[in-house]
Amino acid sequence: MAWLYLLIAGGLEVAWAYGLQESEGFTKWLPSVVTVVLLAASFFCFAKAMKRVEIGTAYAVFTGIGSVGTVIVSIAVLDEPVNVLKLLFIALLVGGIVGLKVVSGRTEAEEAASRPKAMTDAETAAD
Repeated sequence: MAWLYLLIAGGLEVAWAYGLQESEGFTKWLPSVVTVVLLAASFFCFAKAMKRVEIGTAYAVFTGIGSVGTVIVSIAVLDEPVNVLKLLFIALLVGGIVGLKVVSGRTEAEEAASRPKAMTDAETAAD
């Protein structure tokens, strides 16, 4: 579940970054409010993910998803110019994110197995 929270947090980062641009320095009230709500939701999900994912890995993945997603949205939606080097470096970021997931220590199944038996399903679901 932690990795799902991390994925959602990164996706929301893309949304609030776009909203930040649309708010024009927080001078437009509606995009500003939407941006702040998206930012809060992003950090909420990021904080939930960090309960189970090491901080270095979580932060690298969070910012990586945000960076890659923002570039992709900029290219697809905002007609930002694209070139081979930009695509290469995006691929490197994605490879790094996948690599961090692969080597990130214990799996969620191992985490669950190591929890005290007294922990209820409701407590683990709250994480």
